[in-house]
Amino acid sequence: MEPDDSSPHPTAPADTYWLTRFMILRWMGFVYVVAFYVAARQLVPLVGANGLTPATLFFQEIKGQFGDSLSGFMTLPSIFWIDCSDTWLRVVPWIGVVLSCFVLAGYANAMMMTVLWIFYLSIVQVGQTWYGYGWEIQMSETGFLCIFLCPLLDARPFPLRAPPWQIIFLFRWLIVRIMLGSALIKLRGDSCWRDLTALYYHFETQPIPNPFSRWFHFLPHPVLQFGVIWTFVVELISPFFAFWPRWGRYTAGGLIISFQFTLIVSGNLSFFNWLTILPALACFDDRFWRWIMPTFLTSYAVEAQLAAKPSRPMNGVVWAVTALVAVLSIQPALNLLDPHQAMNTSYDPLHLVNTYGAFGSVGRERPVIVFEGSDSADPDTATDWKEYPYVGSPWDPKLSPPFVAPYQPHLDWQLWFAAMATYRDYPWTLNLVWKLLHNDPAMLSLFAGNPFPDHPPRYIRAVIYTYHFAKPGNPEHVYWTRDRLGLWLPALSTDNTGLLSALRDEGWLN
Repeated sequence: MEPDDSSPHPTAPADTYWLTRFMILRWMGFVYVVAFYVAARQLVPLVGANGLTPATLFFQEIKGQFGDSLSGFMTLPSIFWIDCSDTWLRVVPWIGVVLSCFVLAGYANAMMMTVLWIFYLSIVQVGQTWYGYGWEIQMSETGFLCIFLCPLLDARPFPLRAPPWQIIFLFRWLIVRIMLGSALIKLRGDSCWRDLTALYYHFETQPIPNPFSRWFHFLPHPVLQFGVIWTFVVELISPFFAFWPRWGRYTAGGLIISFQFTLIVSGNLSFFNWLTILPALACFDDRFWRWIMPTFLTSYAVEAQLAAKPSRPMNGVVWAVTALVAVLSIQPALNLLDPHQAMNTSYDPLHLVNTYGAFGSVGRERPVIVFEGSDSADPDTATDWKEYPYVGSPWDPKLSPPFVAPYQPHLDWQLWFAAMATYRDYPWTLNLVWKLLHNDPAMLSLFAGNPFPDHPPRYIRAVIYTYHFAKPGNPEHVYWTRDRLGLWLPALSTDNTGLLSALRDEGWLN
């Protein structure tokens, strides 16, 4: 029966999500392009046959723990169990880049999204510590949901199958967990969030600052305290409106997305914030997008909606996925209520439904490891030490940190963690030294330059400093001040017996 428009209270039209699907898939295409490009550039130096933590050794260890490859695969599913040669570590990411460009251009179906999901999940599983971040499992969950927004074969921007509202709701459930997990881990973690001082330190001590980070750091303390309050408004309160009627959803989505853009502007946090924006897009329906999208796109969406045909198989699959996510959500939901909440944890091998969180603790100081090389015969008296420049992390106090996000320099990120520990906790740093002693081209590609372009250095050492932002306009014209704490790693050469023994023990030296 048609609604009676003459009634004083006509029936409201149902929400539609044709334009929402268009936006979500295009956004996913962009994030996939970045993520696969990062893997194409860095996977071989990190986990290749001669990488810092070779995948072949990693799979052998997993196989040894479980007794056979099949059990290892079921625990850590990855296509690289079939072949983890350097060739495939290059080919798979570049195929991912190409397919992602099609999705970004507007062409996506369930088959393409499935291939992208399998490929990236495989990269995460083989990536070991380099891919042990919350946004990597978040990428898996997000990519999995994107599969079921599309028809199986029809790859047009506006196919003849309606966007499943159930999947839109699952995206909202994802953004609720991301936001609440992040808020609760802060409240339960570092006291600086509770006393509103976290932002006194965050911009300076975050993994990789950008050129704007110093400006944020020197904002007046009352402004930074308000920033903490606003963080909790967005992360703790707005998620509860994600399932409300239209204006509640619009408000929640708008707050979350604007907050993520603030984080993008204030630091180099990889593609994490770009990825987090994606499920927040599900808070908006076609009525919203028609206000801001070009007329030709809205016309295509209307034409597709009028010509749409229901699909029982697609509807059945969507309900099955919804039921699966509901069951897998039990543990992540209970984790949110747990006073001992885990952060960025997966409960299934495919990372389909996870628990999230960010910056549960905030450092008060910024230790930085700087690798140096020397040609001198005696490292104790050498005065010719040259520093290896990082892609994103601070090293030269005179230099402003660059914009690198959404690209992620994996070595820089891991050295941020390593600076808070010792080289014994991060033994791959010894392998890094060994490769620098040989001017290994693949390893040097992870740095911004090579201070020894003509020959390898005789010695490599690592010095640890504490870095602080220098006030803008300082007479020295420096961006950072730094204080030397000492040697993080003593000077090592190719004939150092301790180094050779450690490399052999790890299986890194043939």
